Amino acid sequence: MTTEAPILPDCPSLAIRTRVRVPLRFPDGYETVADVFTFRGLADGKEHLALGLGDWEGAVARGRSGGEAPLVRPHSECLTGDVFGSQRCDCGPQLREAVERIAEVGGFLLYLRQEGRGIGLYAKLDAYALQDEGLDTYAANRALGRGEDERDYTAAAQMLRALGTPQIRLLSNNPDKAVQLDAYGITVMEQVRTGVHLSAANERYLVAKRDHTAHTLDLGEEFGESA
Repeated sequence: MTTEAPILPDCPSLAIRTRVRVPLRFPDGYETVADVFTFRGLADGKEHLALGLGDWEGAVARGRSGGEAPLVRPHSECLTGDVFGSQRCDCGPQLREAVERIAEVGGFLLYLRQEGRGIGLYAKLDAYALQDEGLDTYAANRALGRGEDERDYTAAAQMLRALGTPQIRLLSNNPDKAVQLDAYGITVMEQVRTGVHLSAANERYLVAKRDHTAHTLDLGEEFGESA
């Protein structure tokens, strides 16, 4: 990590371009409604989305007046987990959990186009093949000549600014999200853990996240102490 704090790009064209209401229904039957926002002027030029859930407008107003800040989850796109229900990761269950928890209190889910921790879908599947040979998820990325985690949260910070919520409660087990958002001027008032979605297929993946990048995951004594 650099010792110099990054600066959120000054982008006069940053704005909300579309707001549309979308009813959501998950495979387990859970239903809610989201106000889906698109943006112009994001630093990376990607088509990220923000889903306003529950009484998000009230949550923003409360946060701006000194009350509890909106609950926000920056969720990285995962086609295999979010759409196809892959059990090799915990992304699908985290998405489902986050939508319900945010809808209960009001806030935003930022759906970020960062497949494979930023390396893309094909490279992620290449990394899966290397994991089948024994590498963990981070070592597999390095073996492909890629970064362990190439995600940058500049656009996420810009989206929150455009939505008028520079103070948030962060729904995530990943400390790097809090570090990056804080560096870009988003005040993380509290980091709220997500649940632990453990399966036989993702044990090694979750252990690697806990031990290598200090994710706040309580996996039980059978998985030993975190590094």
